[in-house]
Amino acid sequence: MGDNGFRNLVLGVLLAIMVGWLLAVGRPIILPIVASLITVYIVLGLADLIGRTPVVGRALPSGLRHGLAVLAILGALAGLTLALAANVSQIIASWPVYQERLLTLVQKVAVTIGVETEPSWTTLRAELLGRINLQRTLIASAASVSGILGTFFVVIVYTGFLLAERGVFAGKIARLSSDPARVARIRQVIEDVNARIGAYLVTKTLINLLLGALSYGVLRLLGIEFAGFWAILIGLFNYIPYLGSFLGVIPPALMAALQFGGVWPGVMAGLALSVPQVAIGNFIDPWLMGRSVNLSPFVILASLVVWSTIWGVSGAILSVPITAILVIVLSEFQGTRPIAVLLSLDGEVQGAGREVPARTQA
Repeated sequence: MGDNGFRNLVLGVLLAIMVGWLLAVGRPIILPIVASLITVYIVLGLADLIGRTPVVGRALPSGLRHGLAVLAILGALAGLTLALAANVSQIIASWPVYQERLLTLVQKVAVTIGVETEPSWTTLRAELLGRINLQRTLIASAASVSGILGTFFVVIVYTGFLLAERGVFAGKIARLSSDPARVARIRQVIEDVNARIGAYLVTKTLINLLLGALSYGVLRLLGIEFAGFWAILIGLFNYIPYLGSFLGVIPPALMAALQFGGVWPGVMAGLALSVPQVAIGNFIDPWLMGRSVNLSPFVILASLVVWSTIWGVSGAILSVPITAILVIVLSEFQGTRPIAVLLSLDGEVQGAGREVPARTQA
C-alpha cells in the first residue's frame, strides 16, 4: 500500500470514528430526523401501494392518495402512542400485585426443584433483587415512555414539514444544473431510489403489523393481560434482526407465567406466540420481501451491534432499515456500487449503477 493509500485509509477510519461520535452525541436531534425521513418514505410507499390497488386506487388522484397515506400513518402513530401510554401506566399501577405473584411463582419453583426453605419476599428481594431499585426502575420506565411520546410528536412535526416541502423539491432539482440531461438523470435516480426505499419500508411495516395483529389474537385467546401492549412490542421488535423474535415473545410469556401462577402457562404462551413468528419469518416475509433486503448476515449483525451501541433500542430497531436504505442508494451509482455489492448476500444487487454526467460547460 502506497503513502496515498495508507493516508486515505487513516482518514477514512478517522472520518468513521468522527461520524459515529457525532451520531451518538447528537442522538436527541438526529434520531427524530432519521425517524421522520423513514416515516416519509413509508407514506410515499403506502401512497404508491394505494395507487396500484385495482380499480379504486387508479381512479384516485395523487394528492388524495398521499392524503390517505398520511392519515393512515398519523392514525397508526397516534394509536401506538396512546396504547403505549395507557398500558405502561396500568403495568406500573399493577406492579404490587405482580410482585406478590412473582414471589408465589418463585416459591413454587423452589419447592419443585427441592429447595428446603421457601423464600419469603424479603429473602427474595435481598438475594435476587437486592441490587435493583424497583421504584427507581419504574420511575425510569415512566420517564422513558414520556420521552418516547415526545419523540413521536417531534417525528410527526418533522414528517409534516418534509411532506409539505416535497412539492417544491422538483423545482430545486431543476435548478441544480443548466444541463437538462443532467437534471433528468438526477431526477430519475432520486425517483428510483425513493420508490425502492418506500416499497421496502412499507412492505416490512405491513409485515410487522400483520405479526402484531396475529400475536394480539393469540394473546387475547389465551387471556393474557395487556395484550395490546405486548402485540405492539412484538411488532416493533420484529424490526430487530435475529434477536427481535426472541425479545418479542419472552415478555408476554413471563406475563402469562405471573398471571396464571405457573411456569407451564408461560411456556405454552411462548410456544403459541412462536407460531405466527415462524410462519411469517419463514414464509410470508421471504415471499413479500423477495430480494429487496439482499444483505449479508454478517453485515446485518454488524449493523445491529453498531446502531444499538449508538442509539440503544431505537438503533437496534432502525438498524436493518438504515442499512437497507444505504445499500439501495449505493447501488444506484457506479462509483459506490462495489460497496453495495460487498454488503449484499450474493453480490447481486438491484439498481442501475448510473453515473451522473458532469455539468456541461457553457
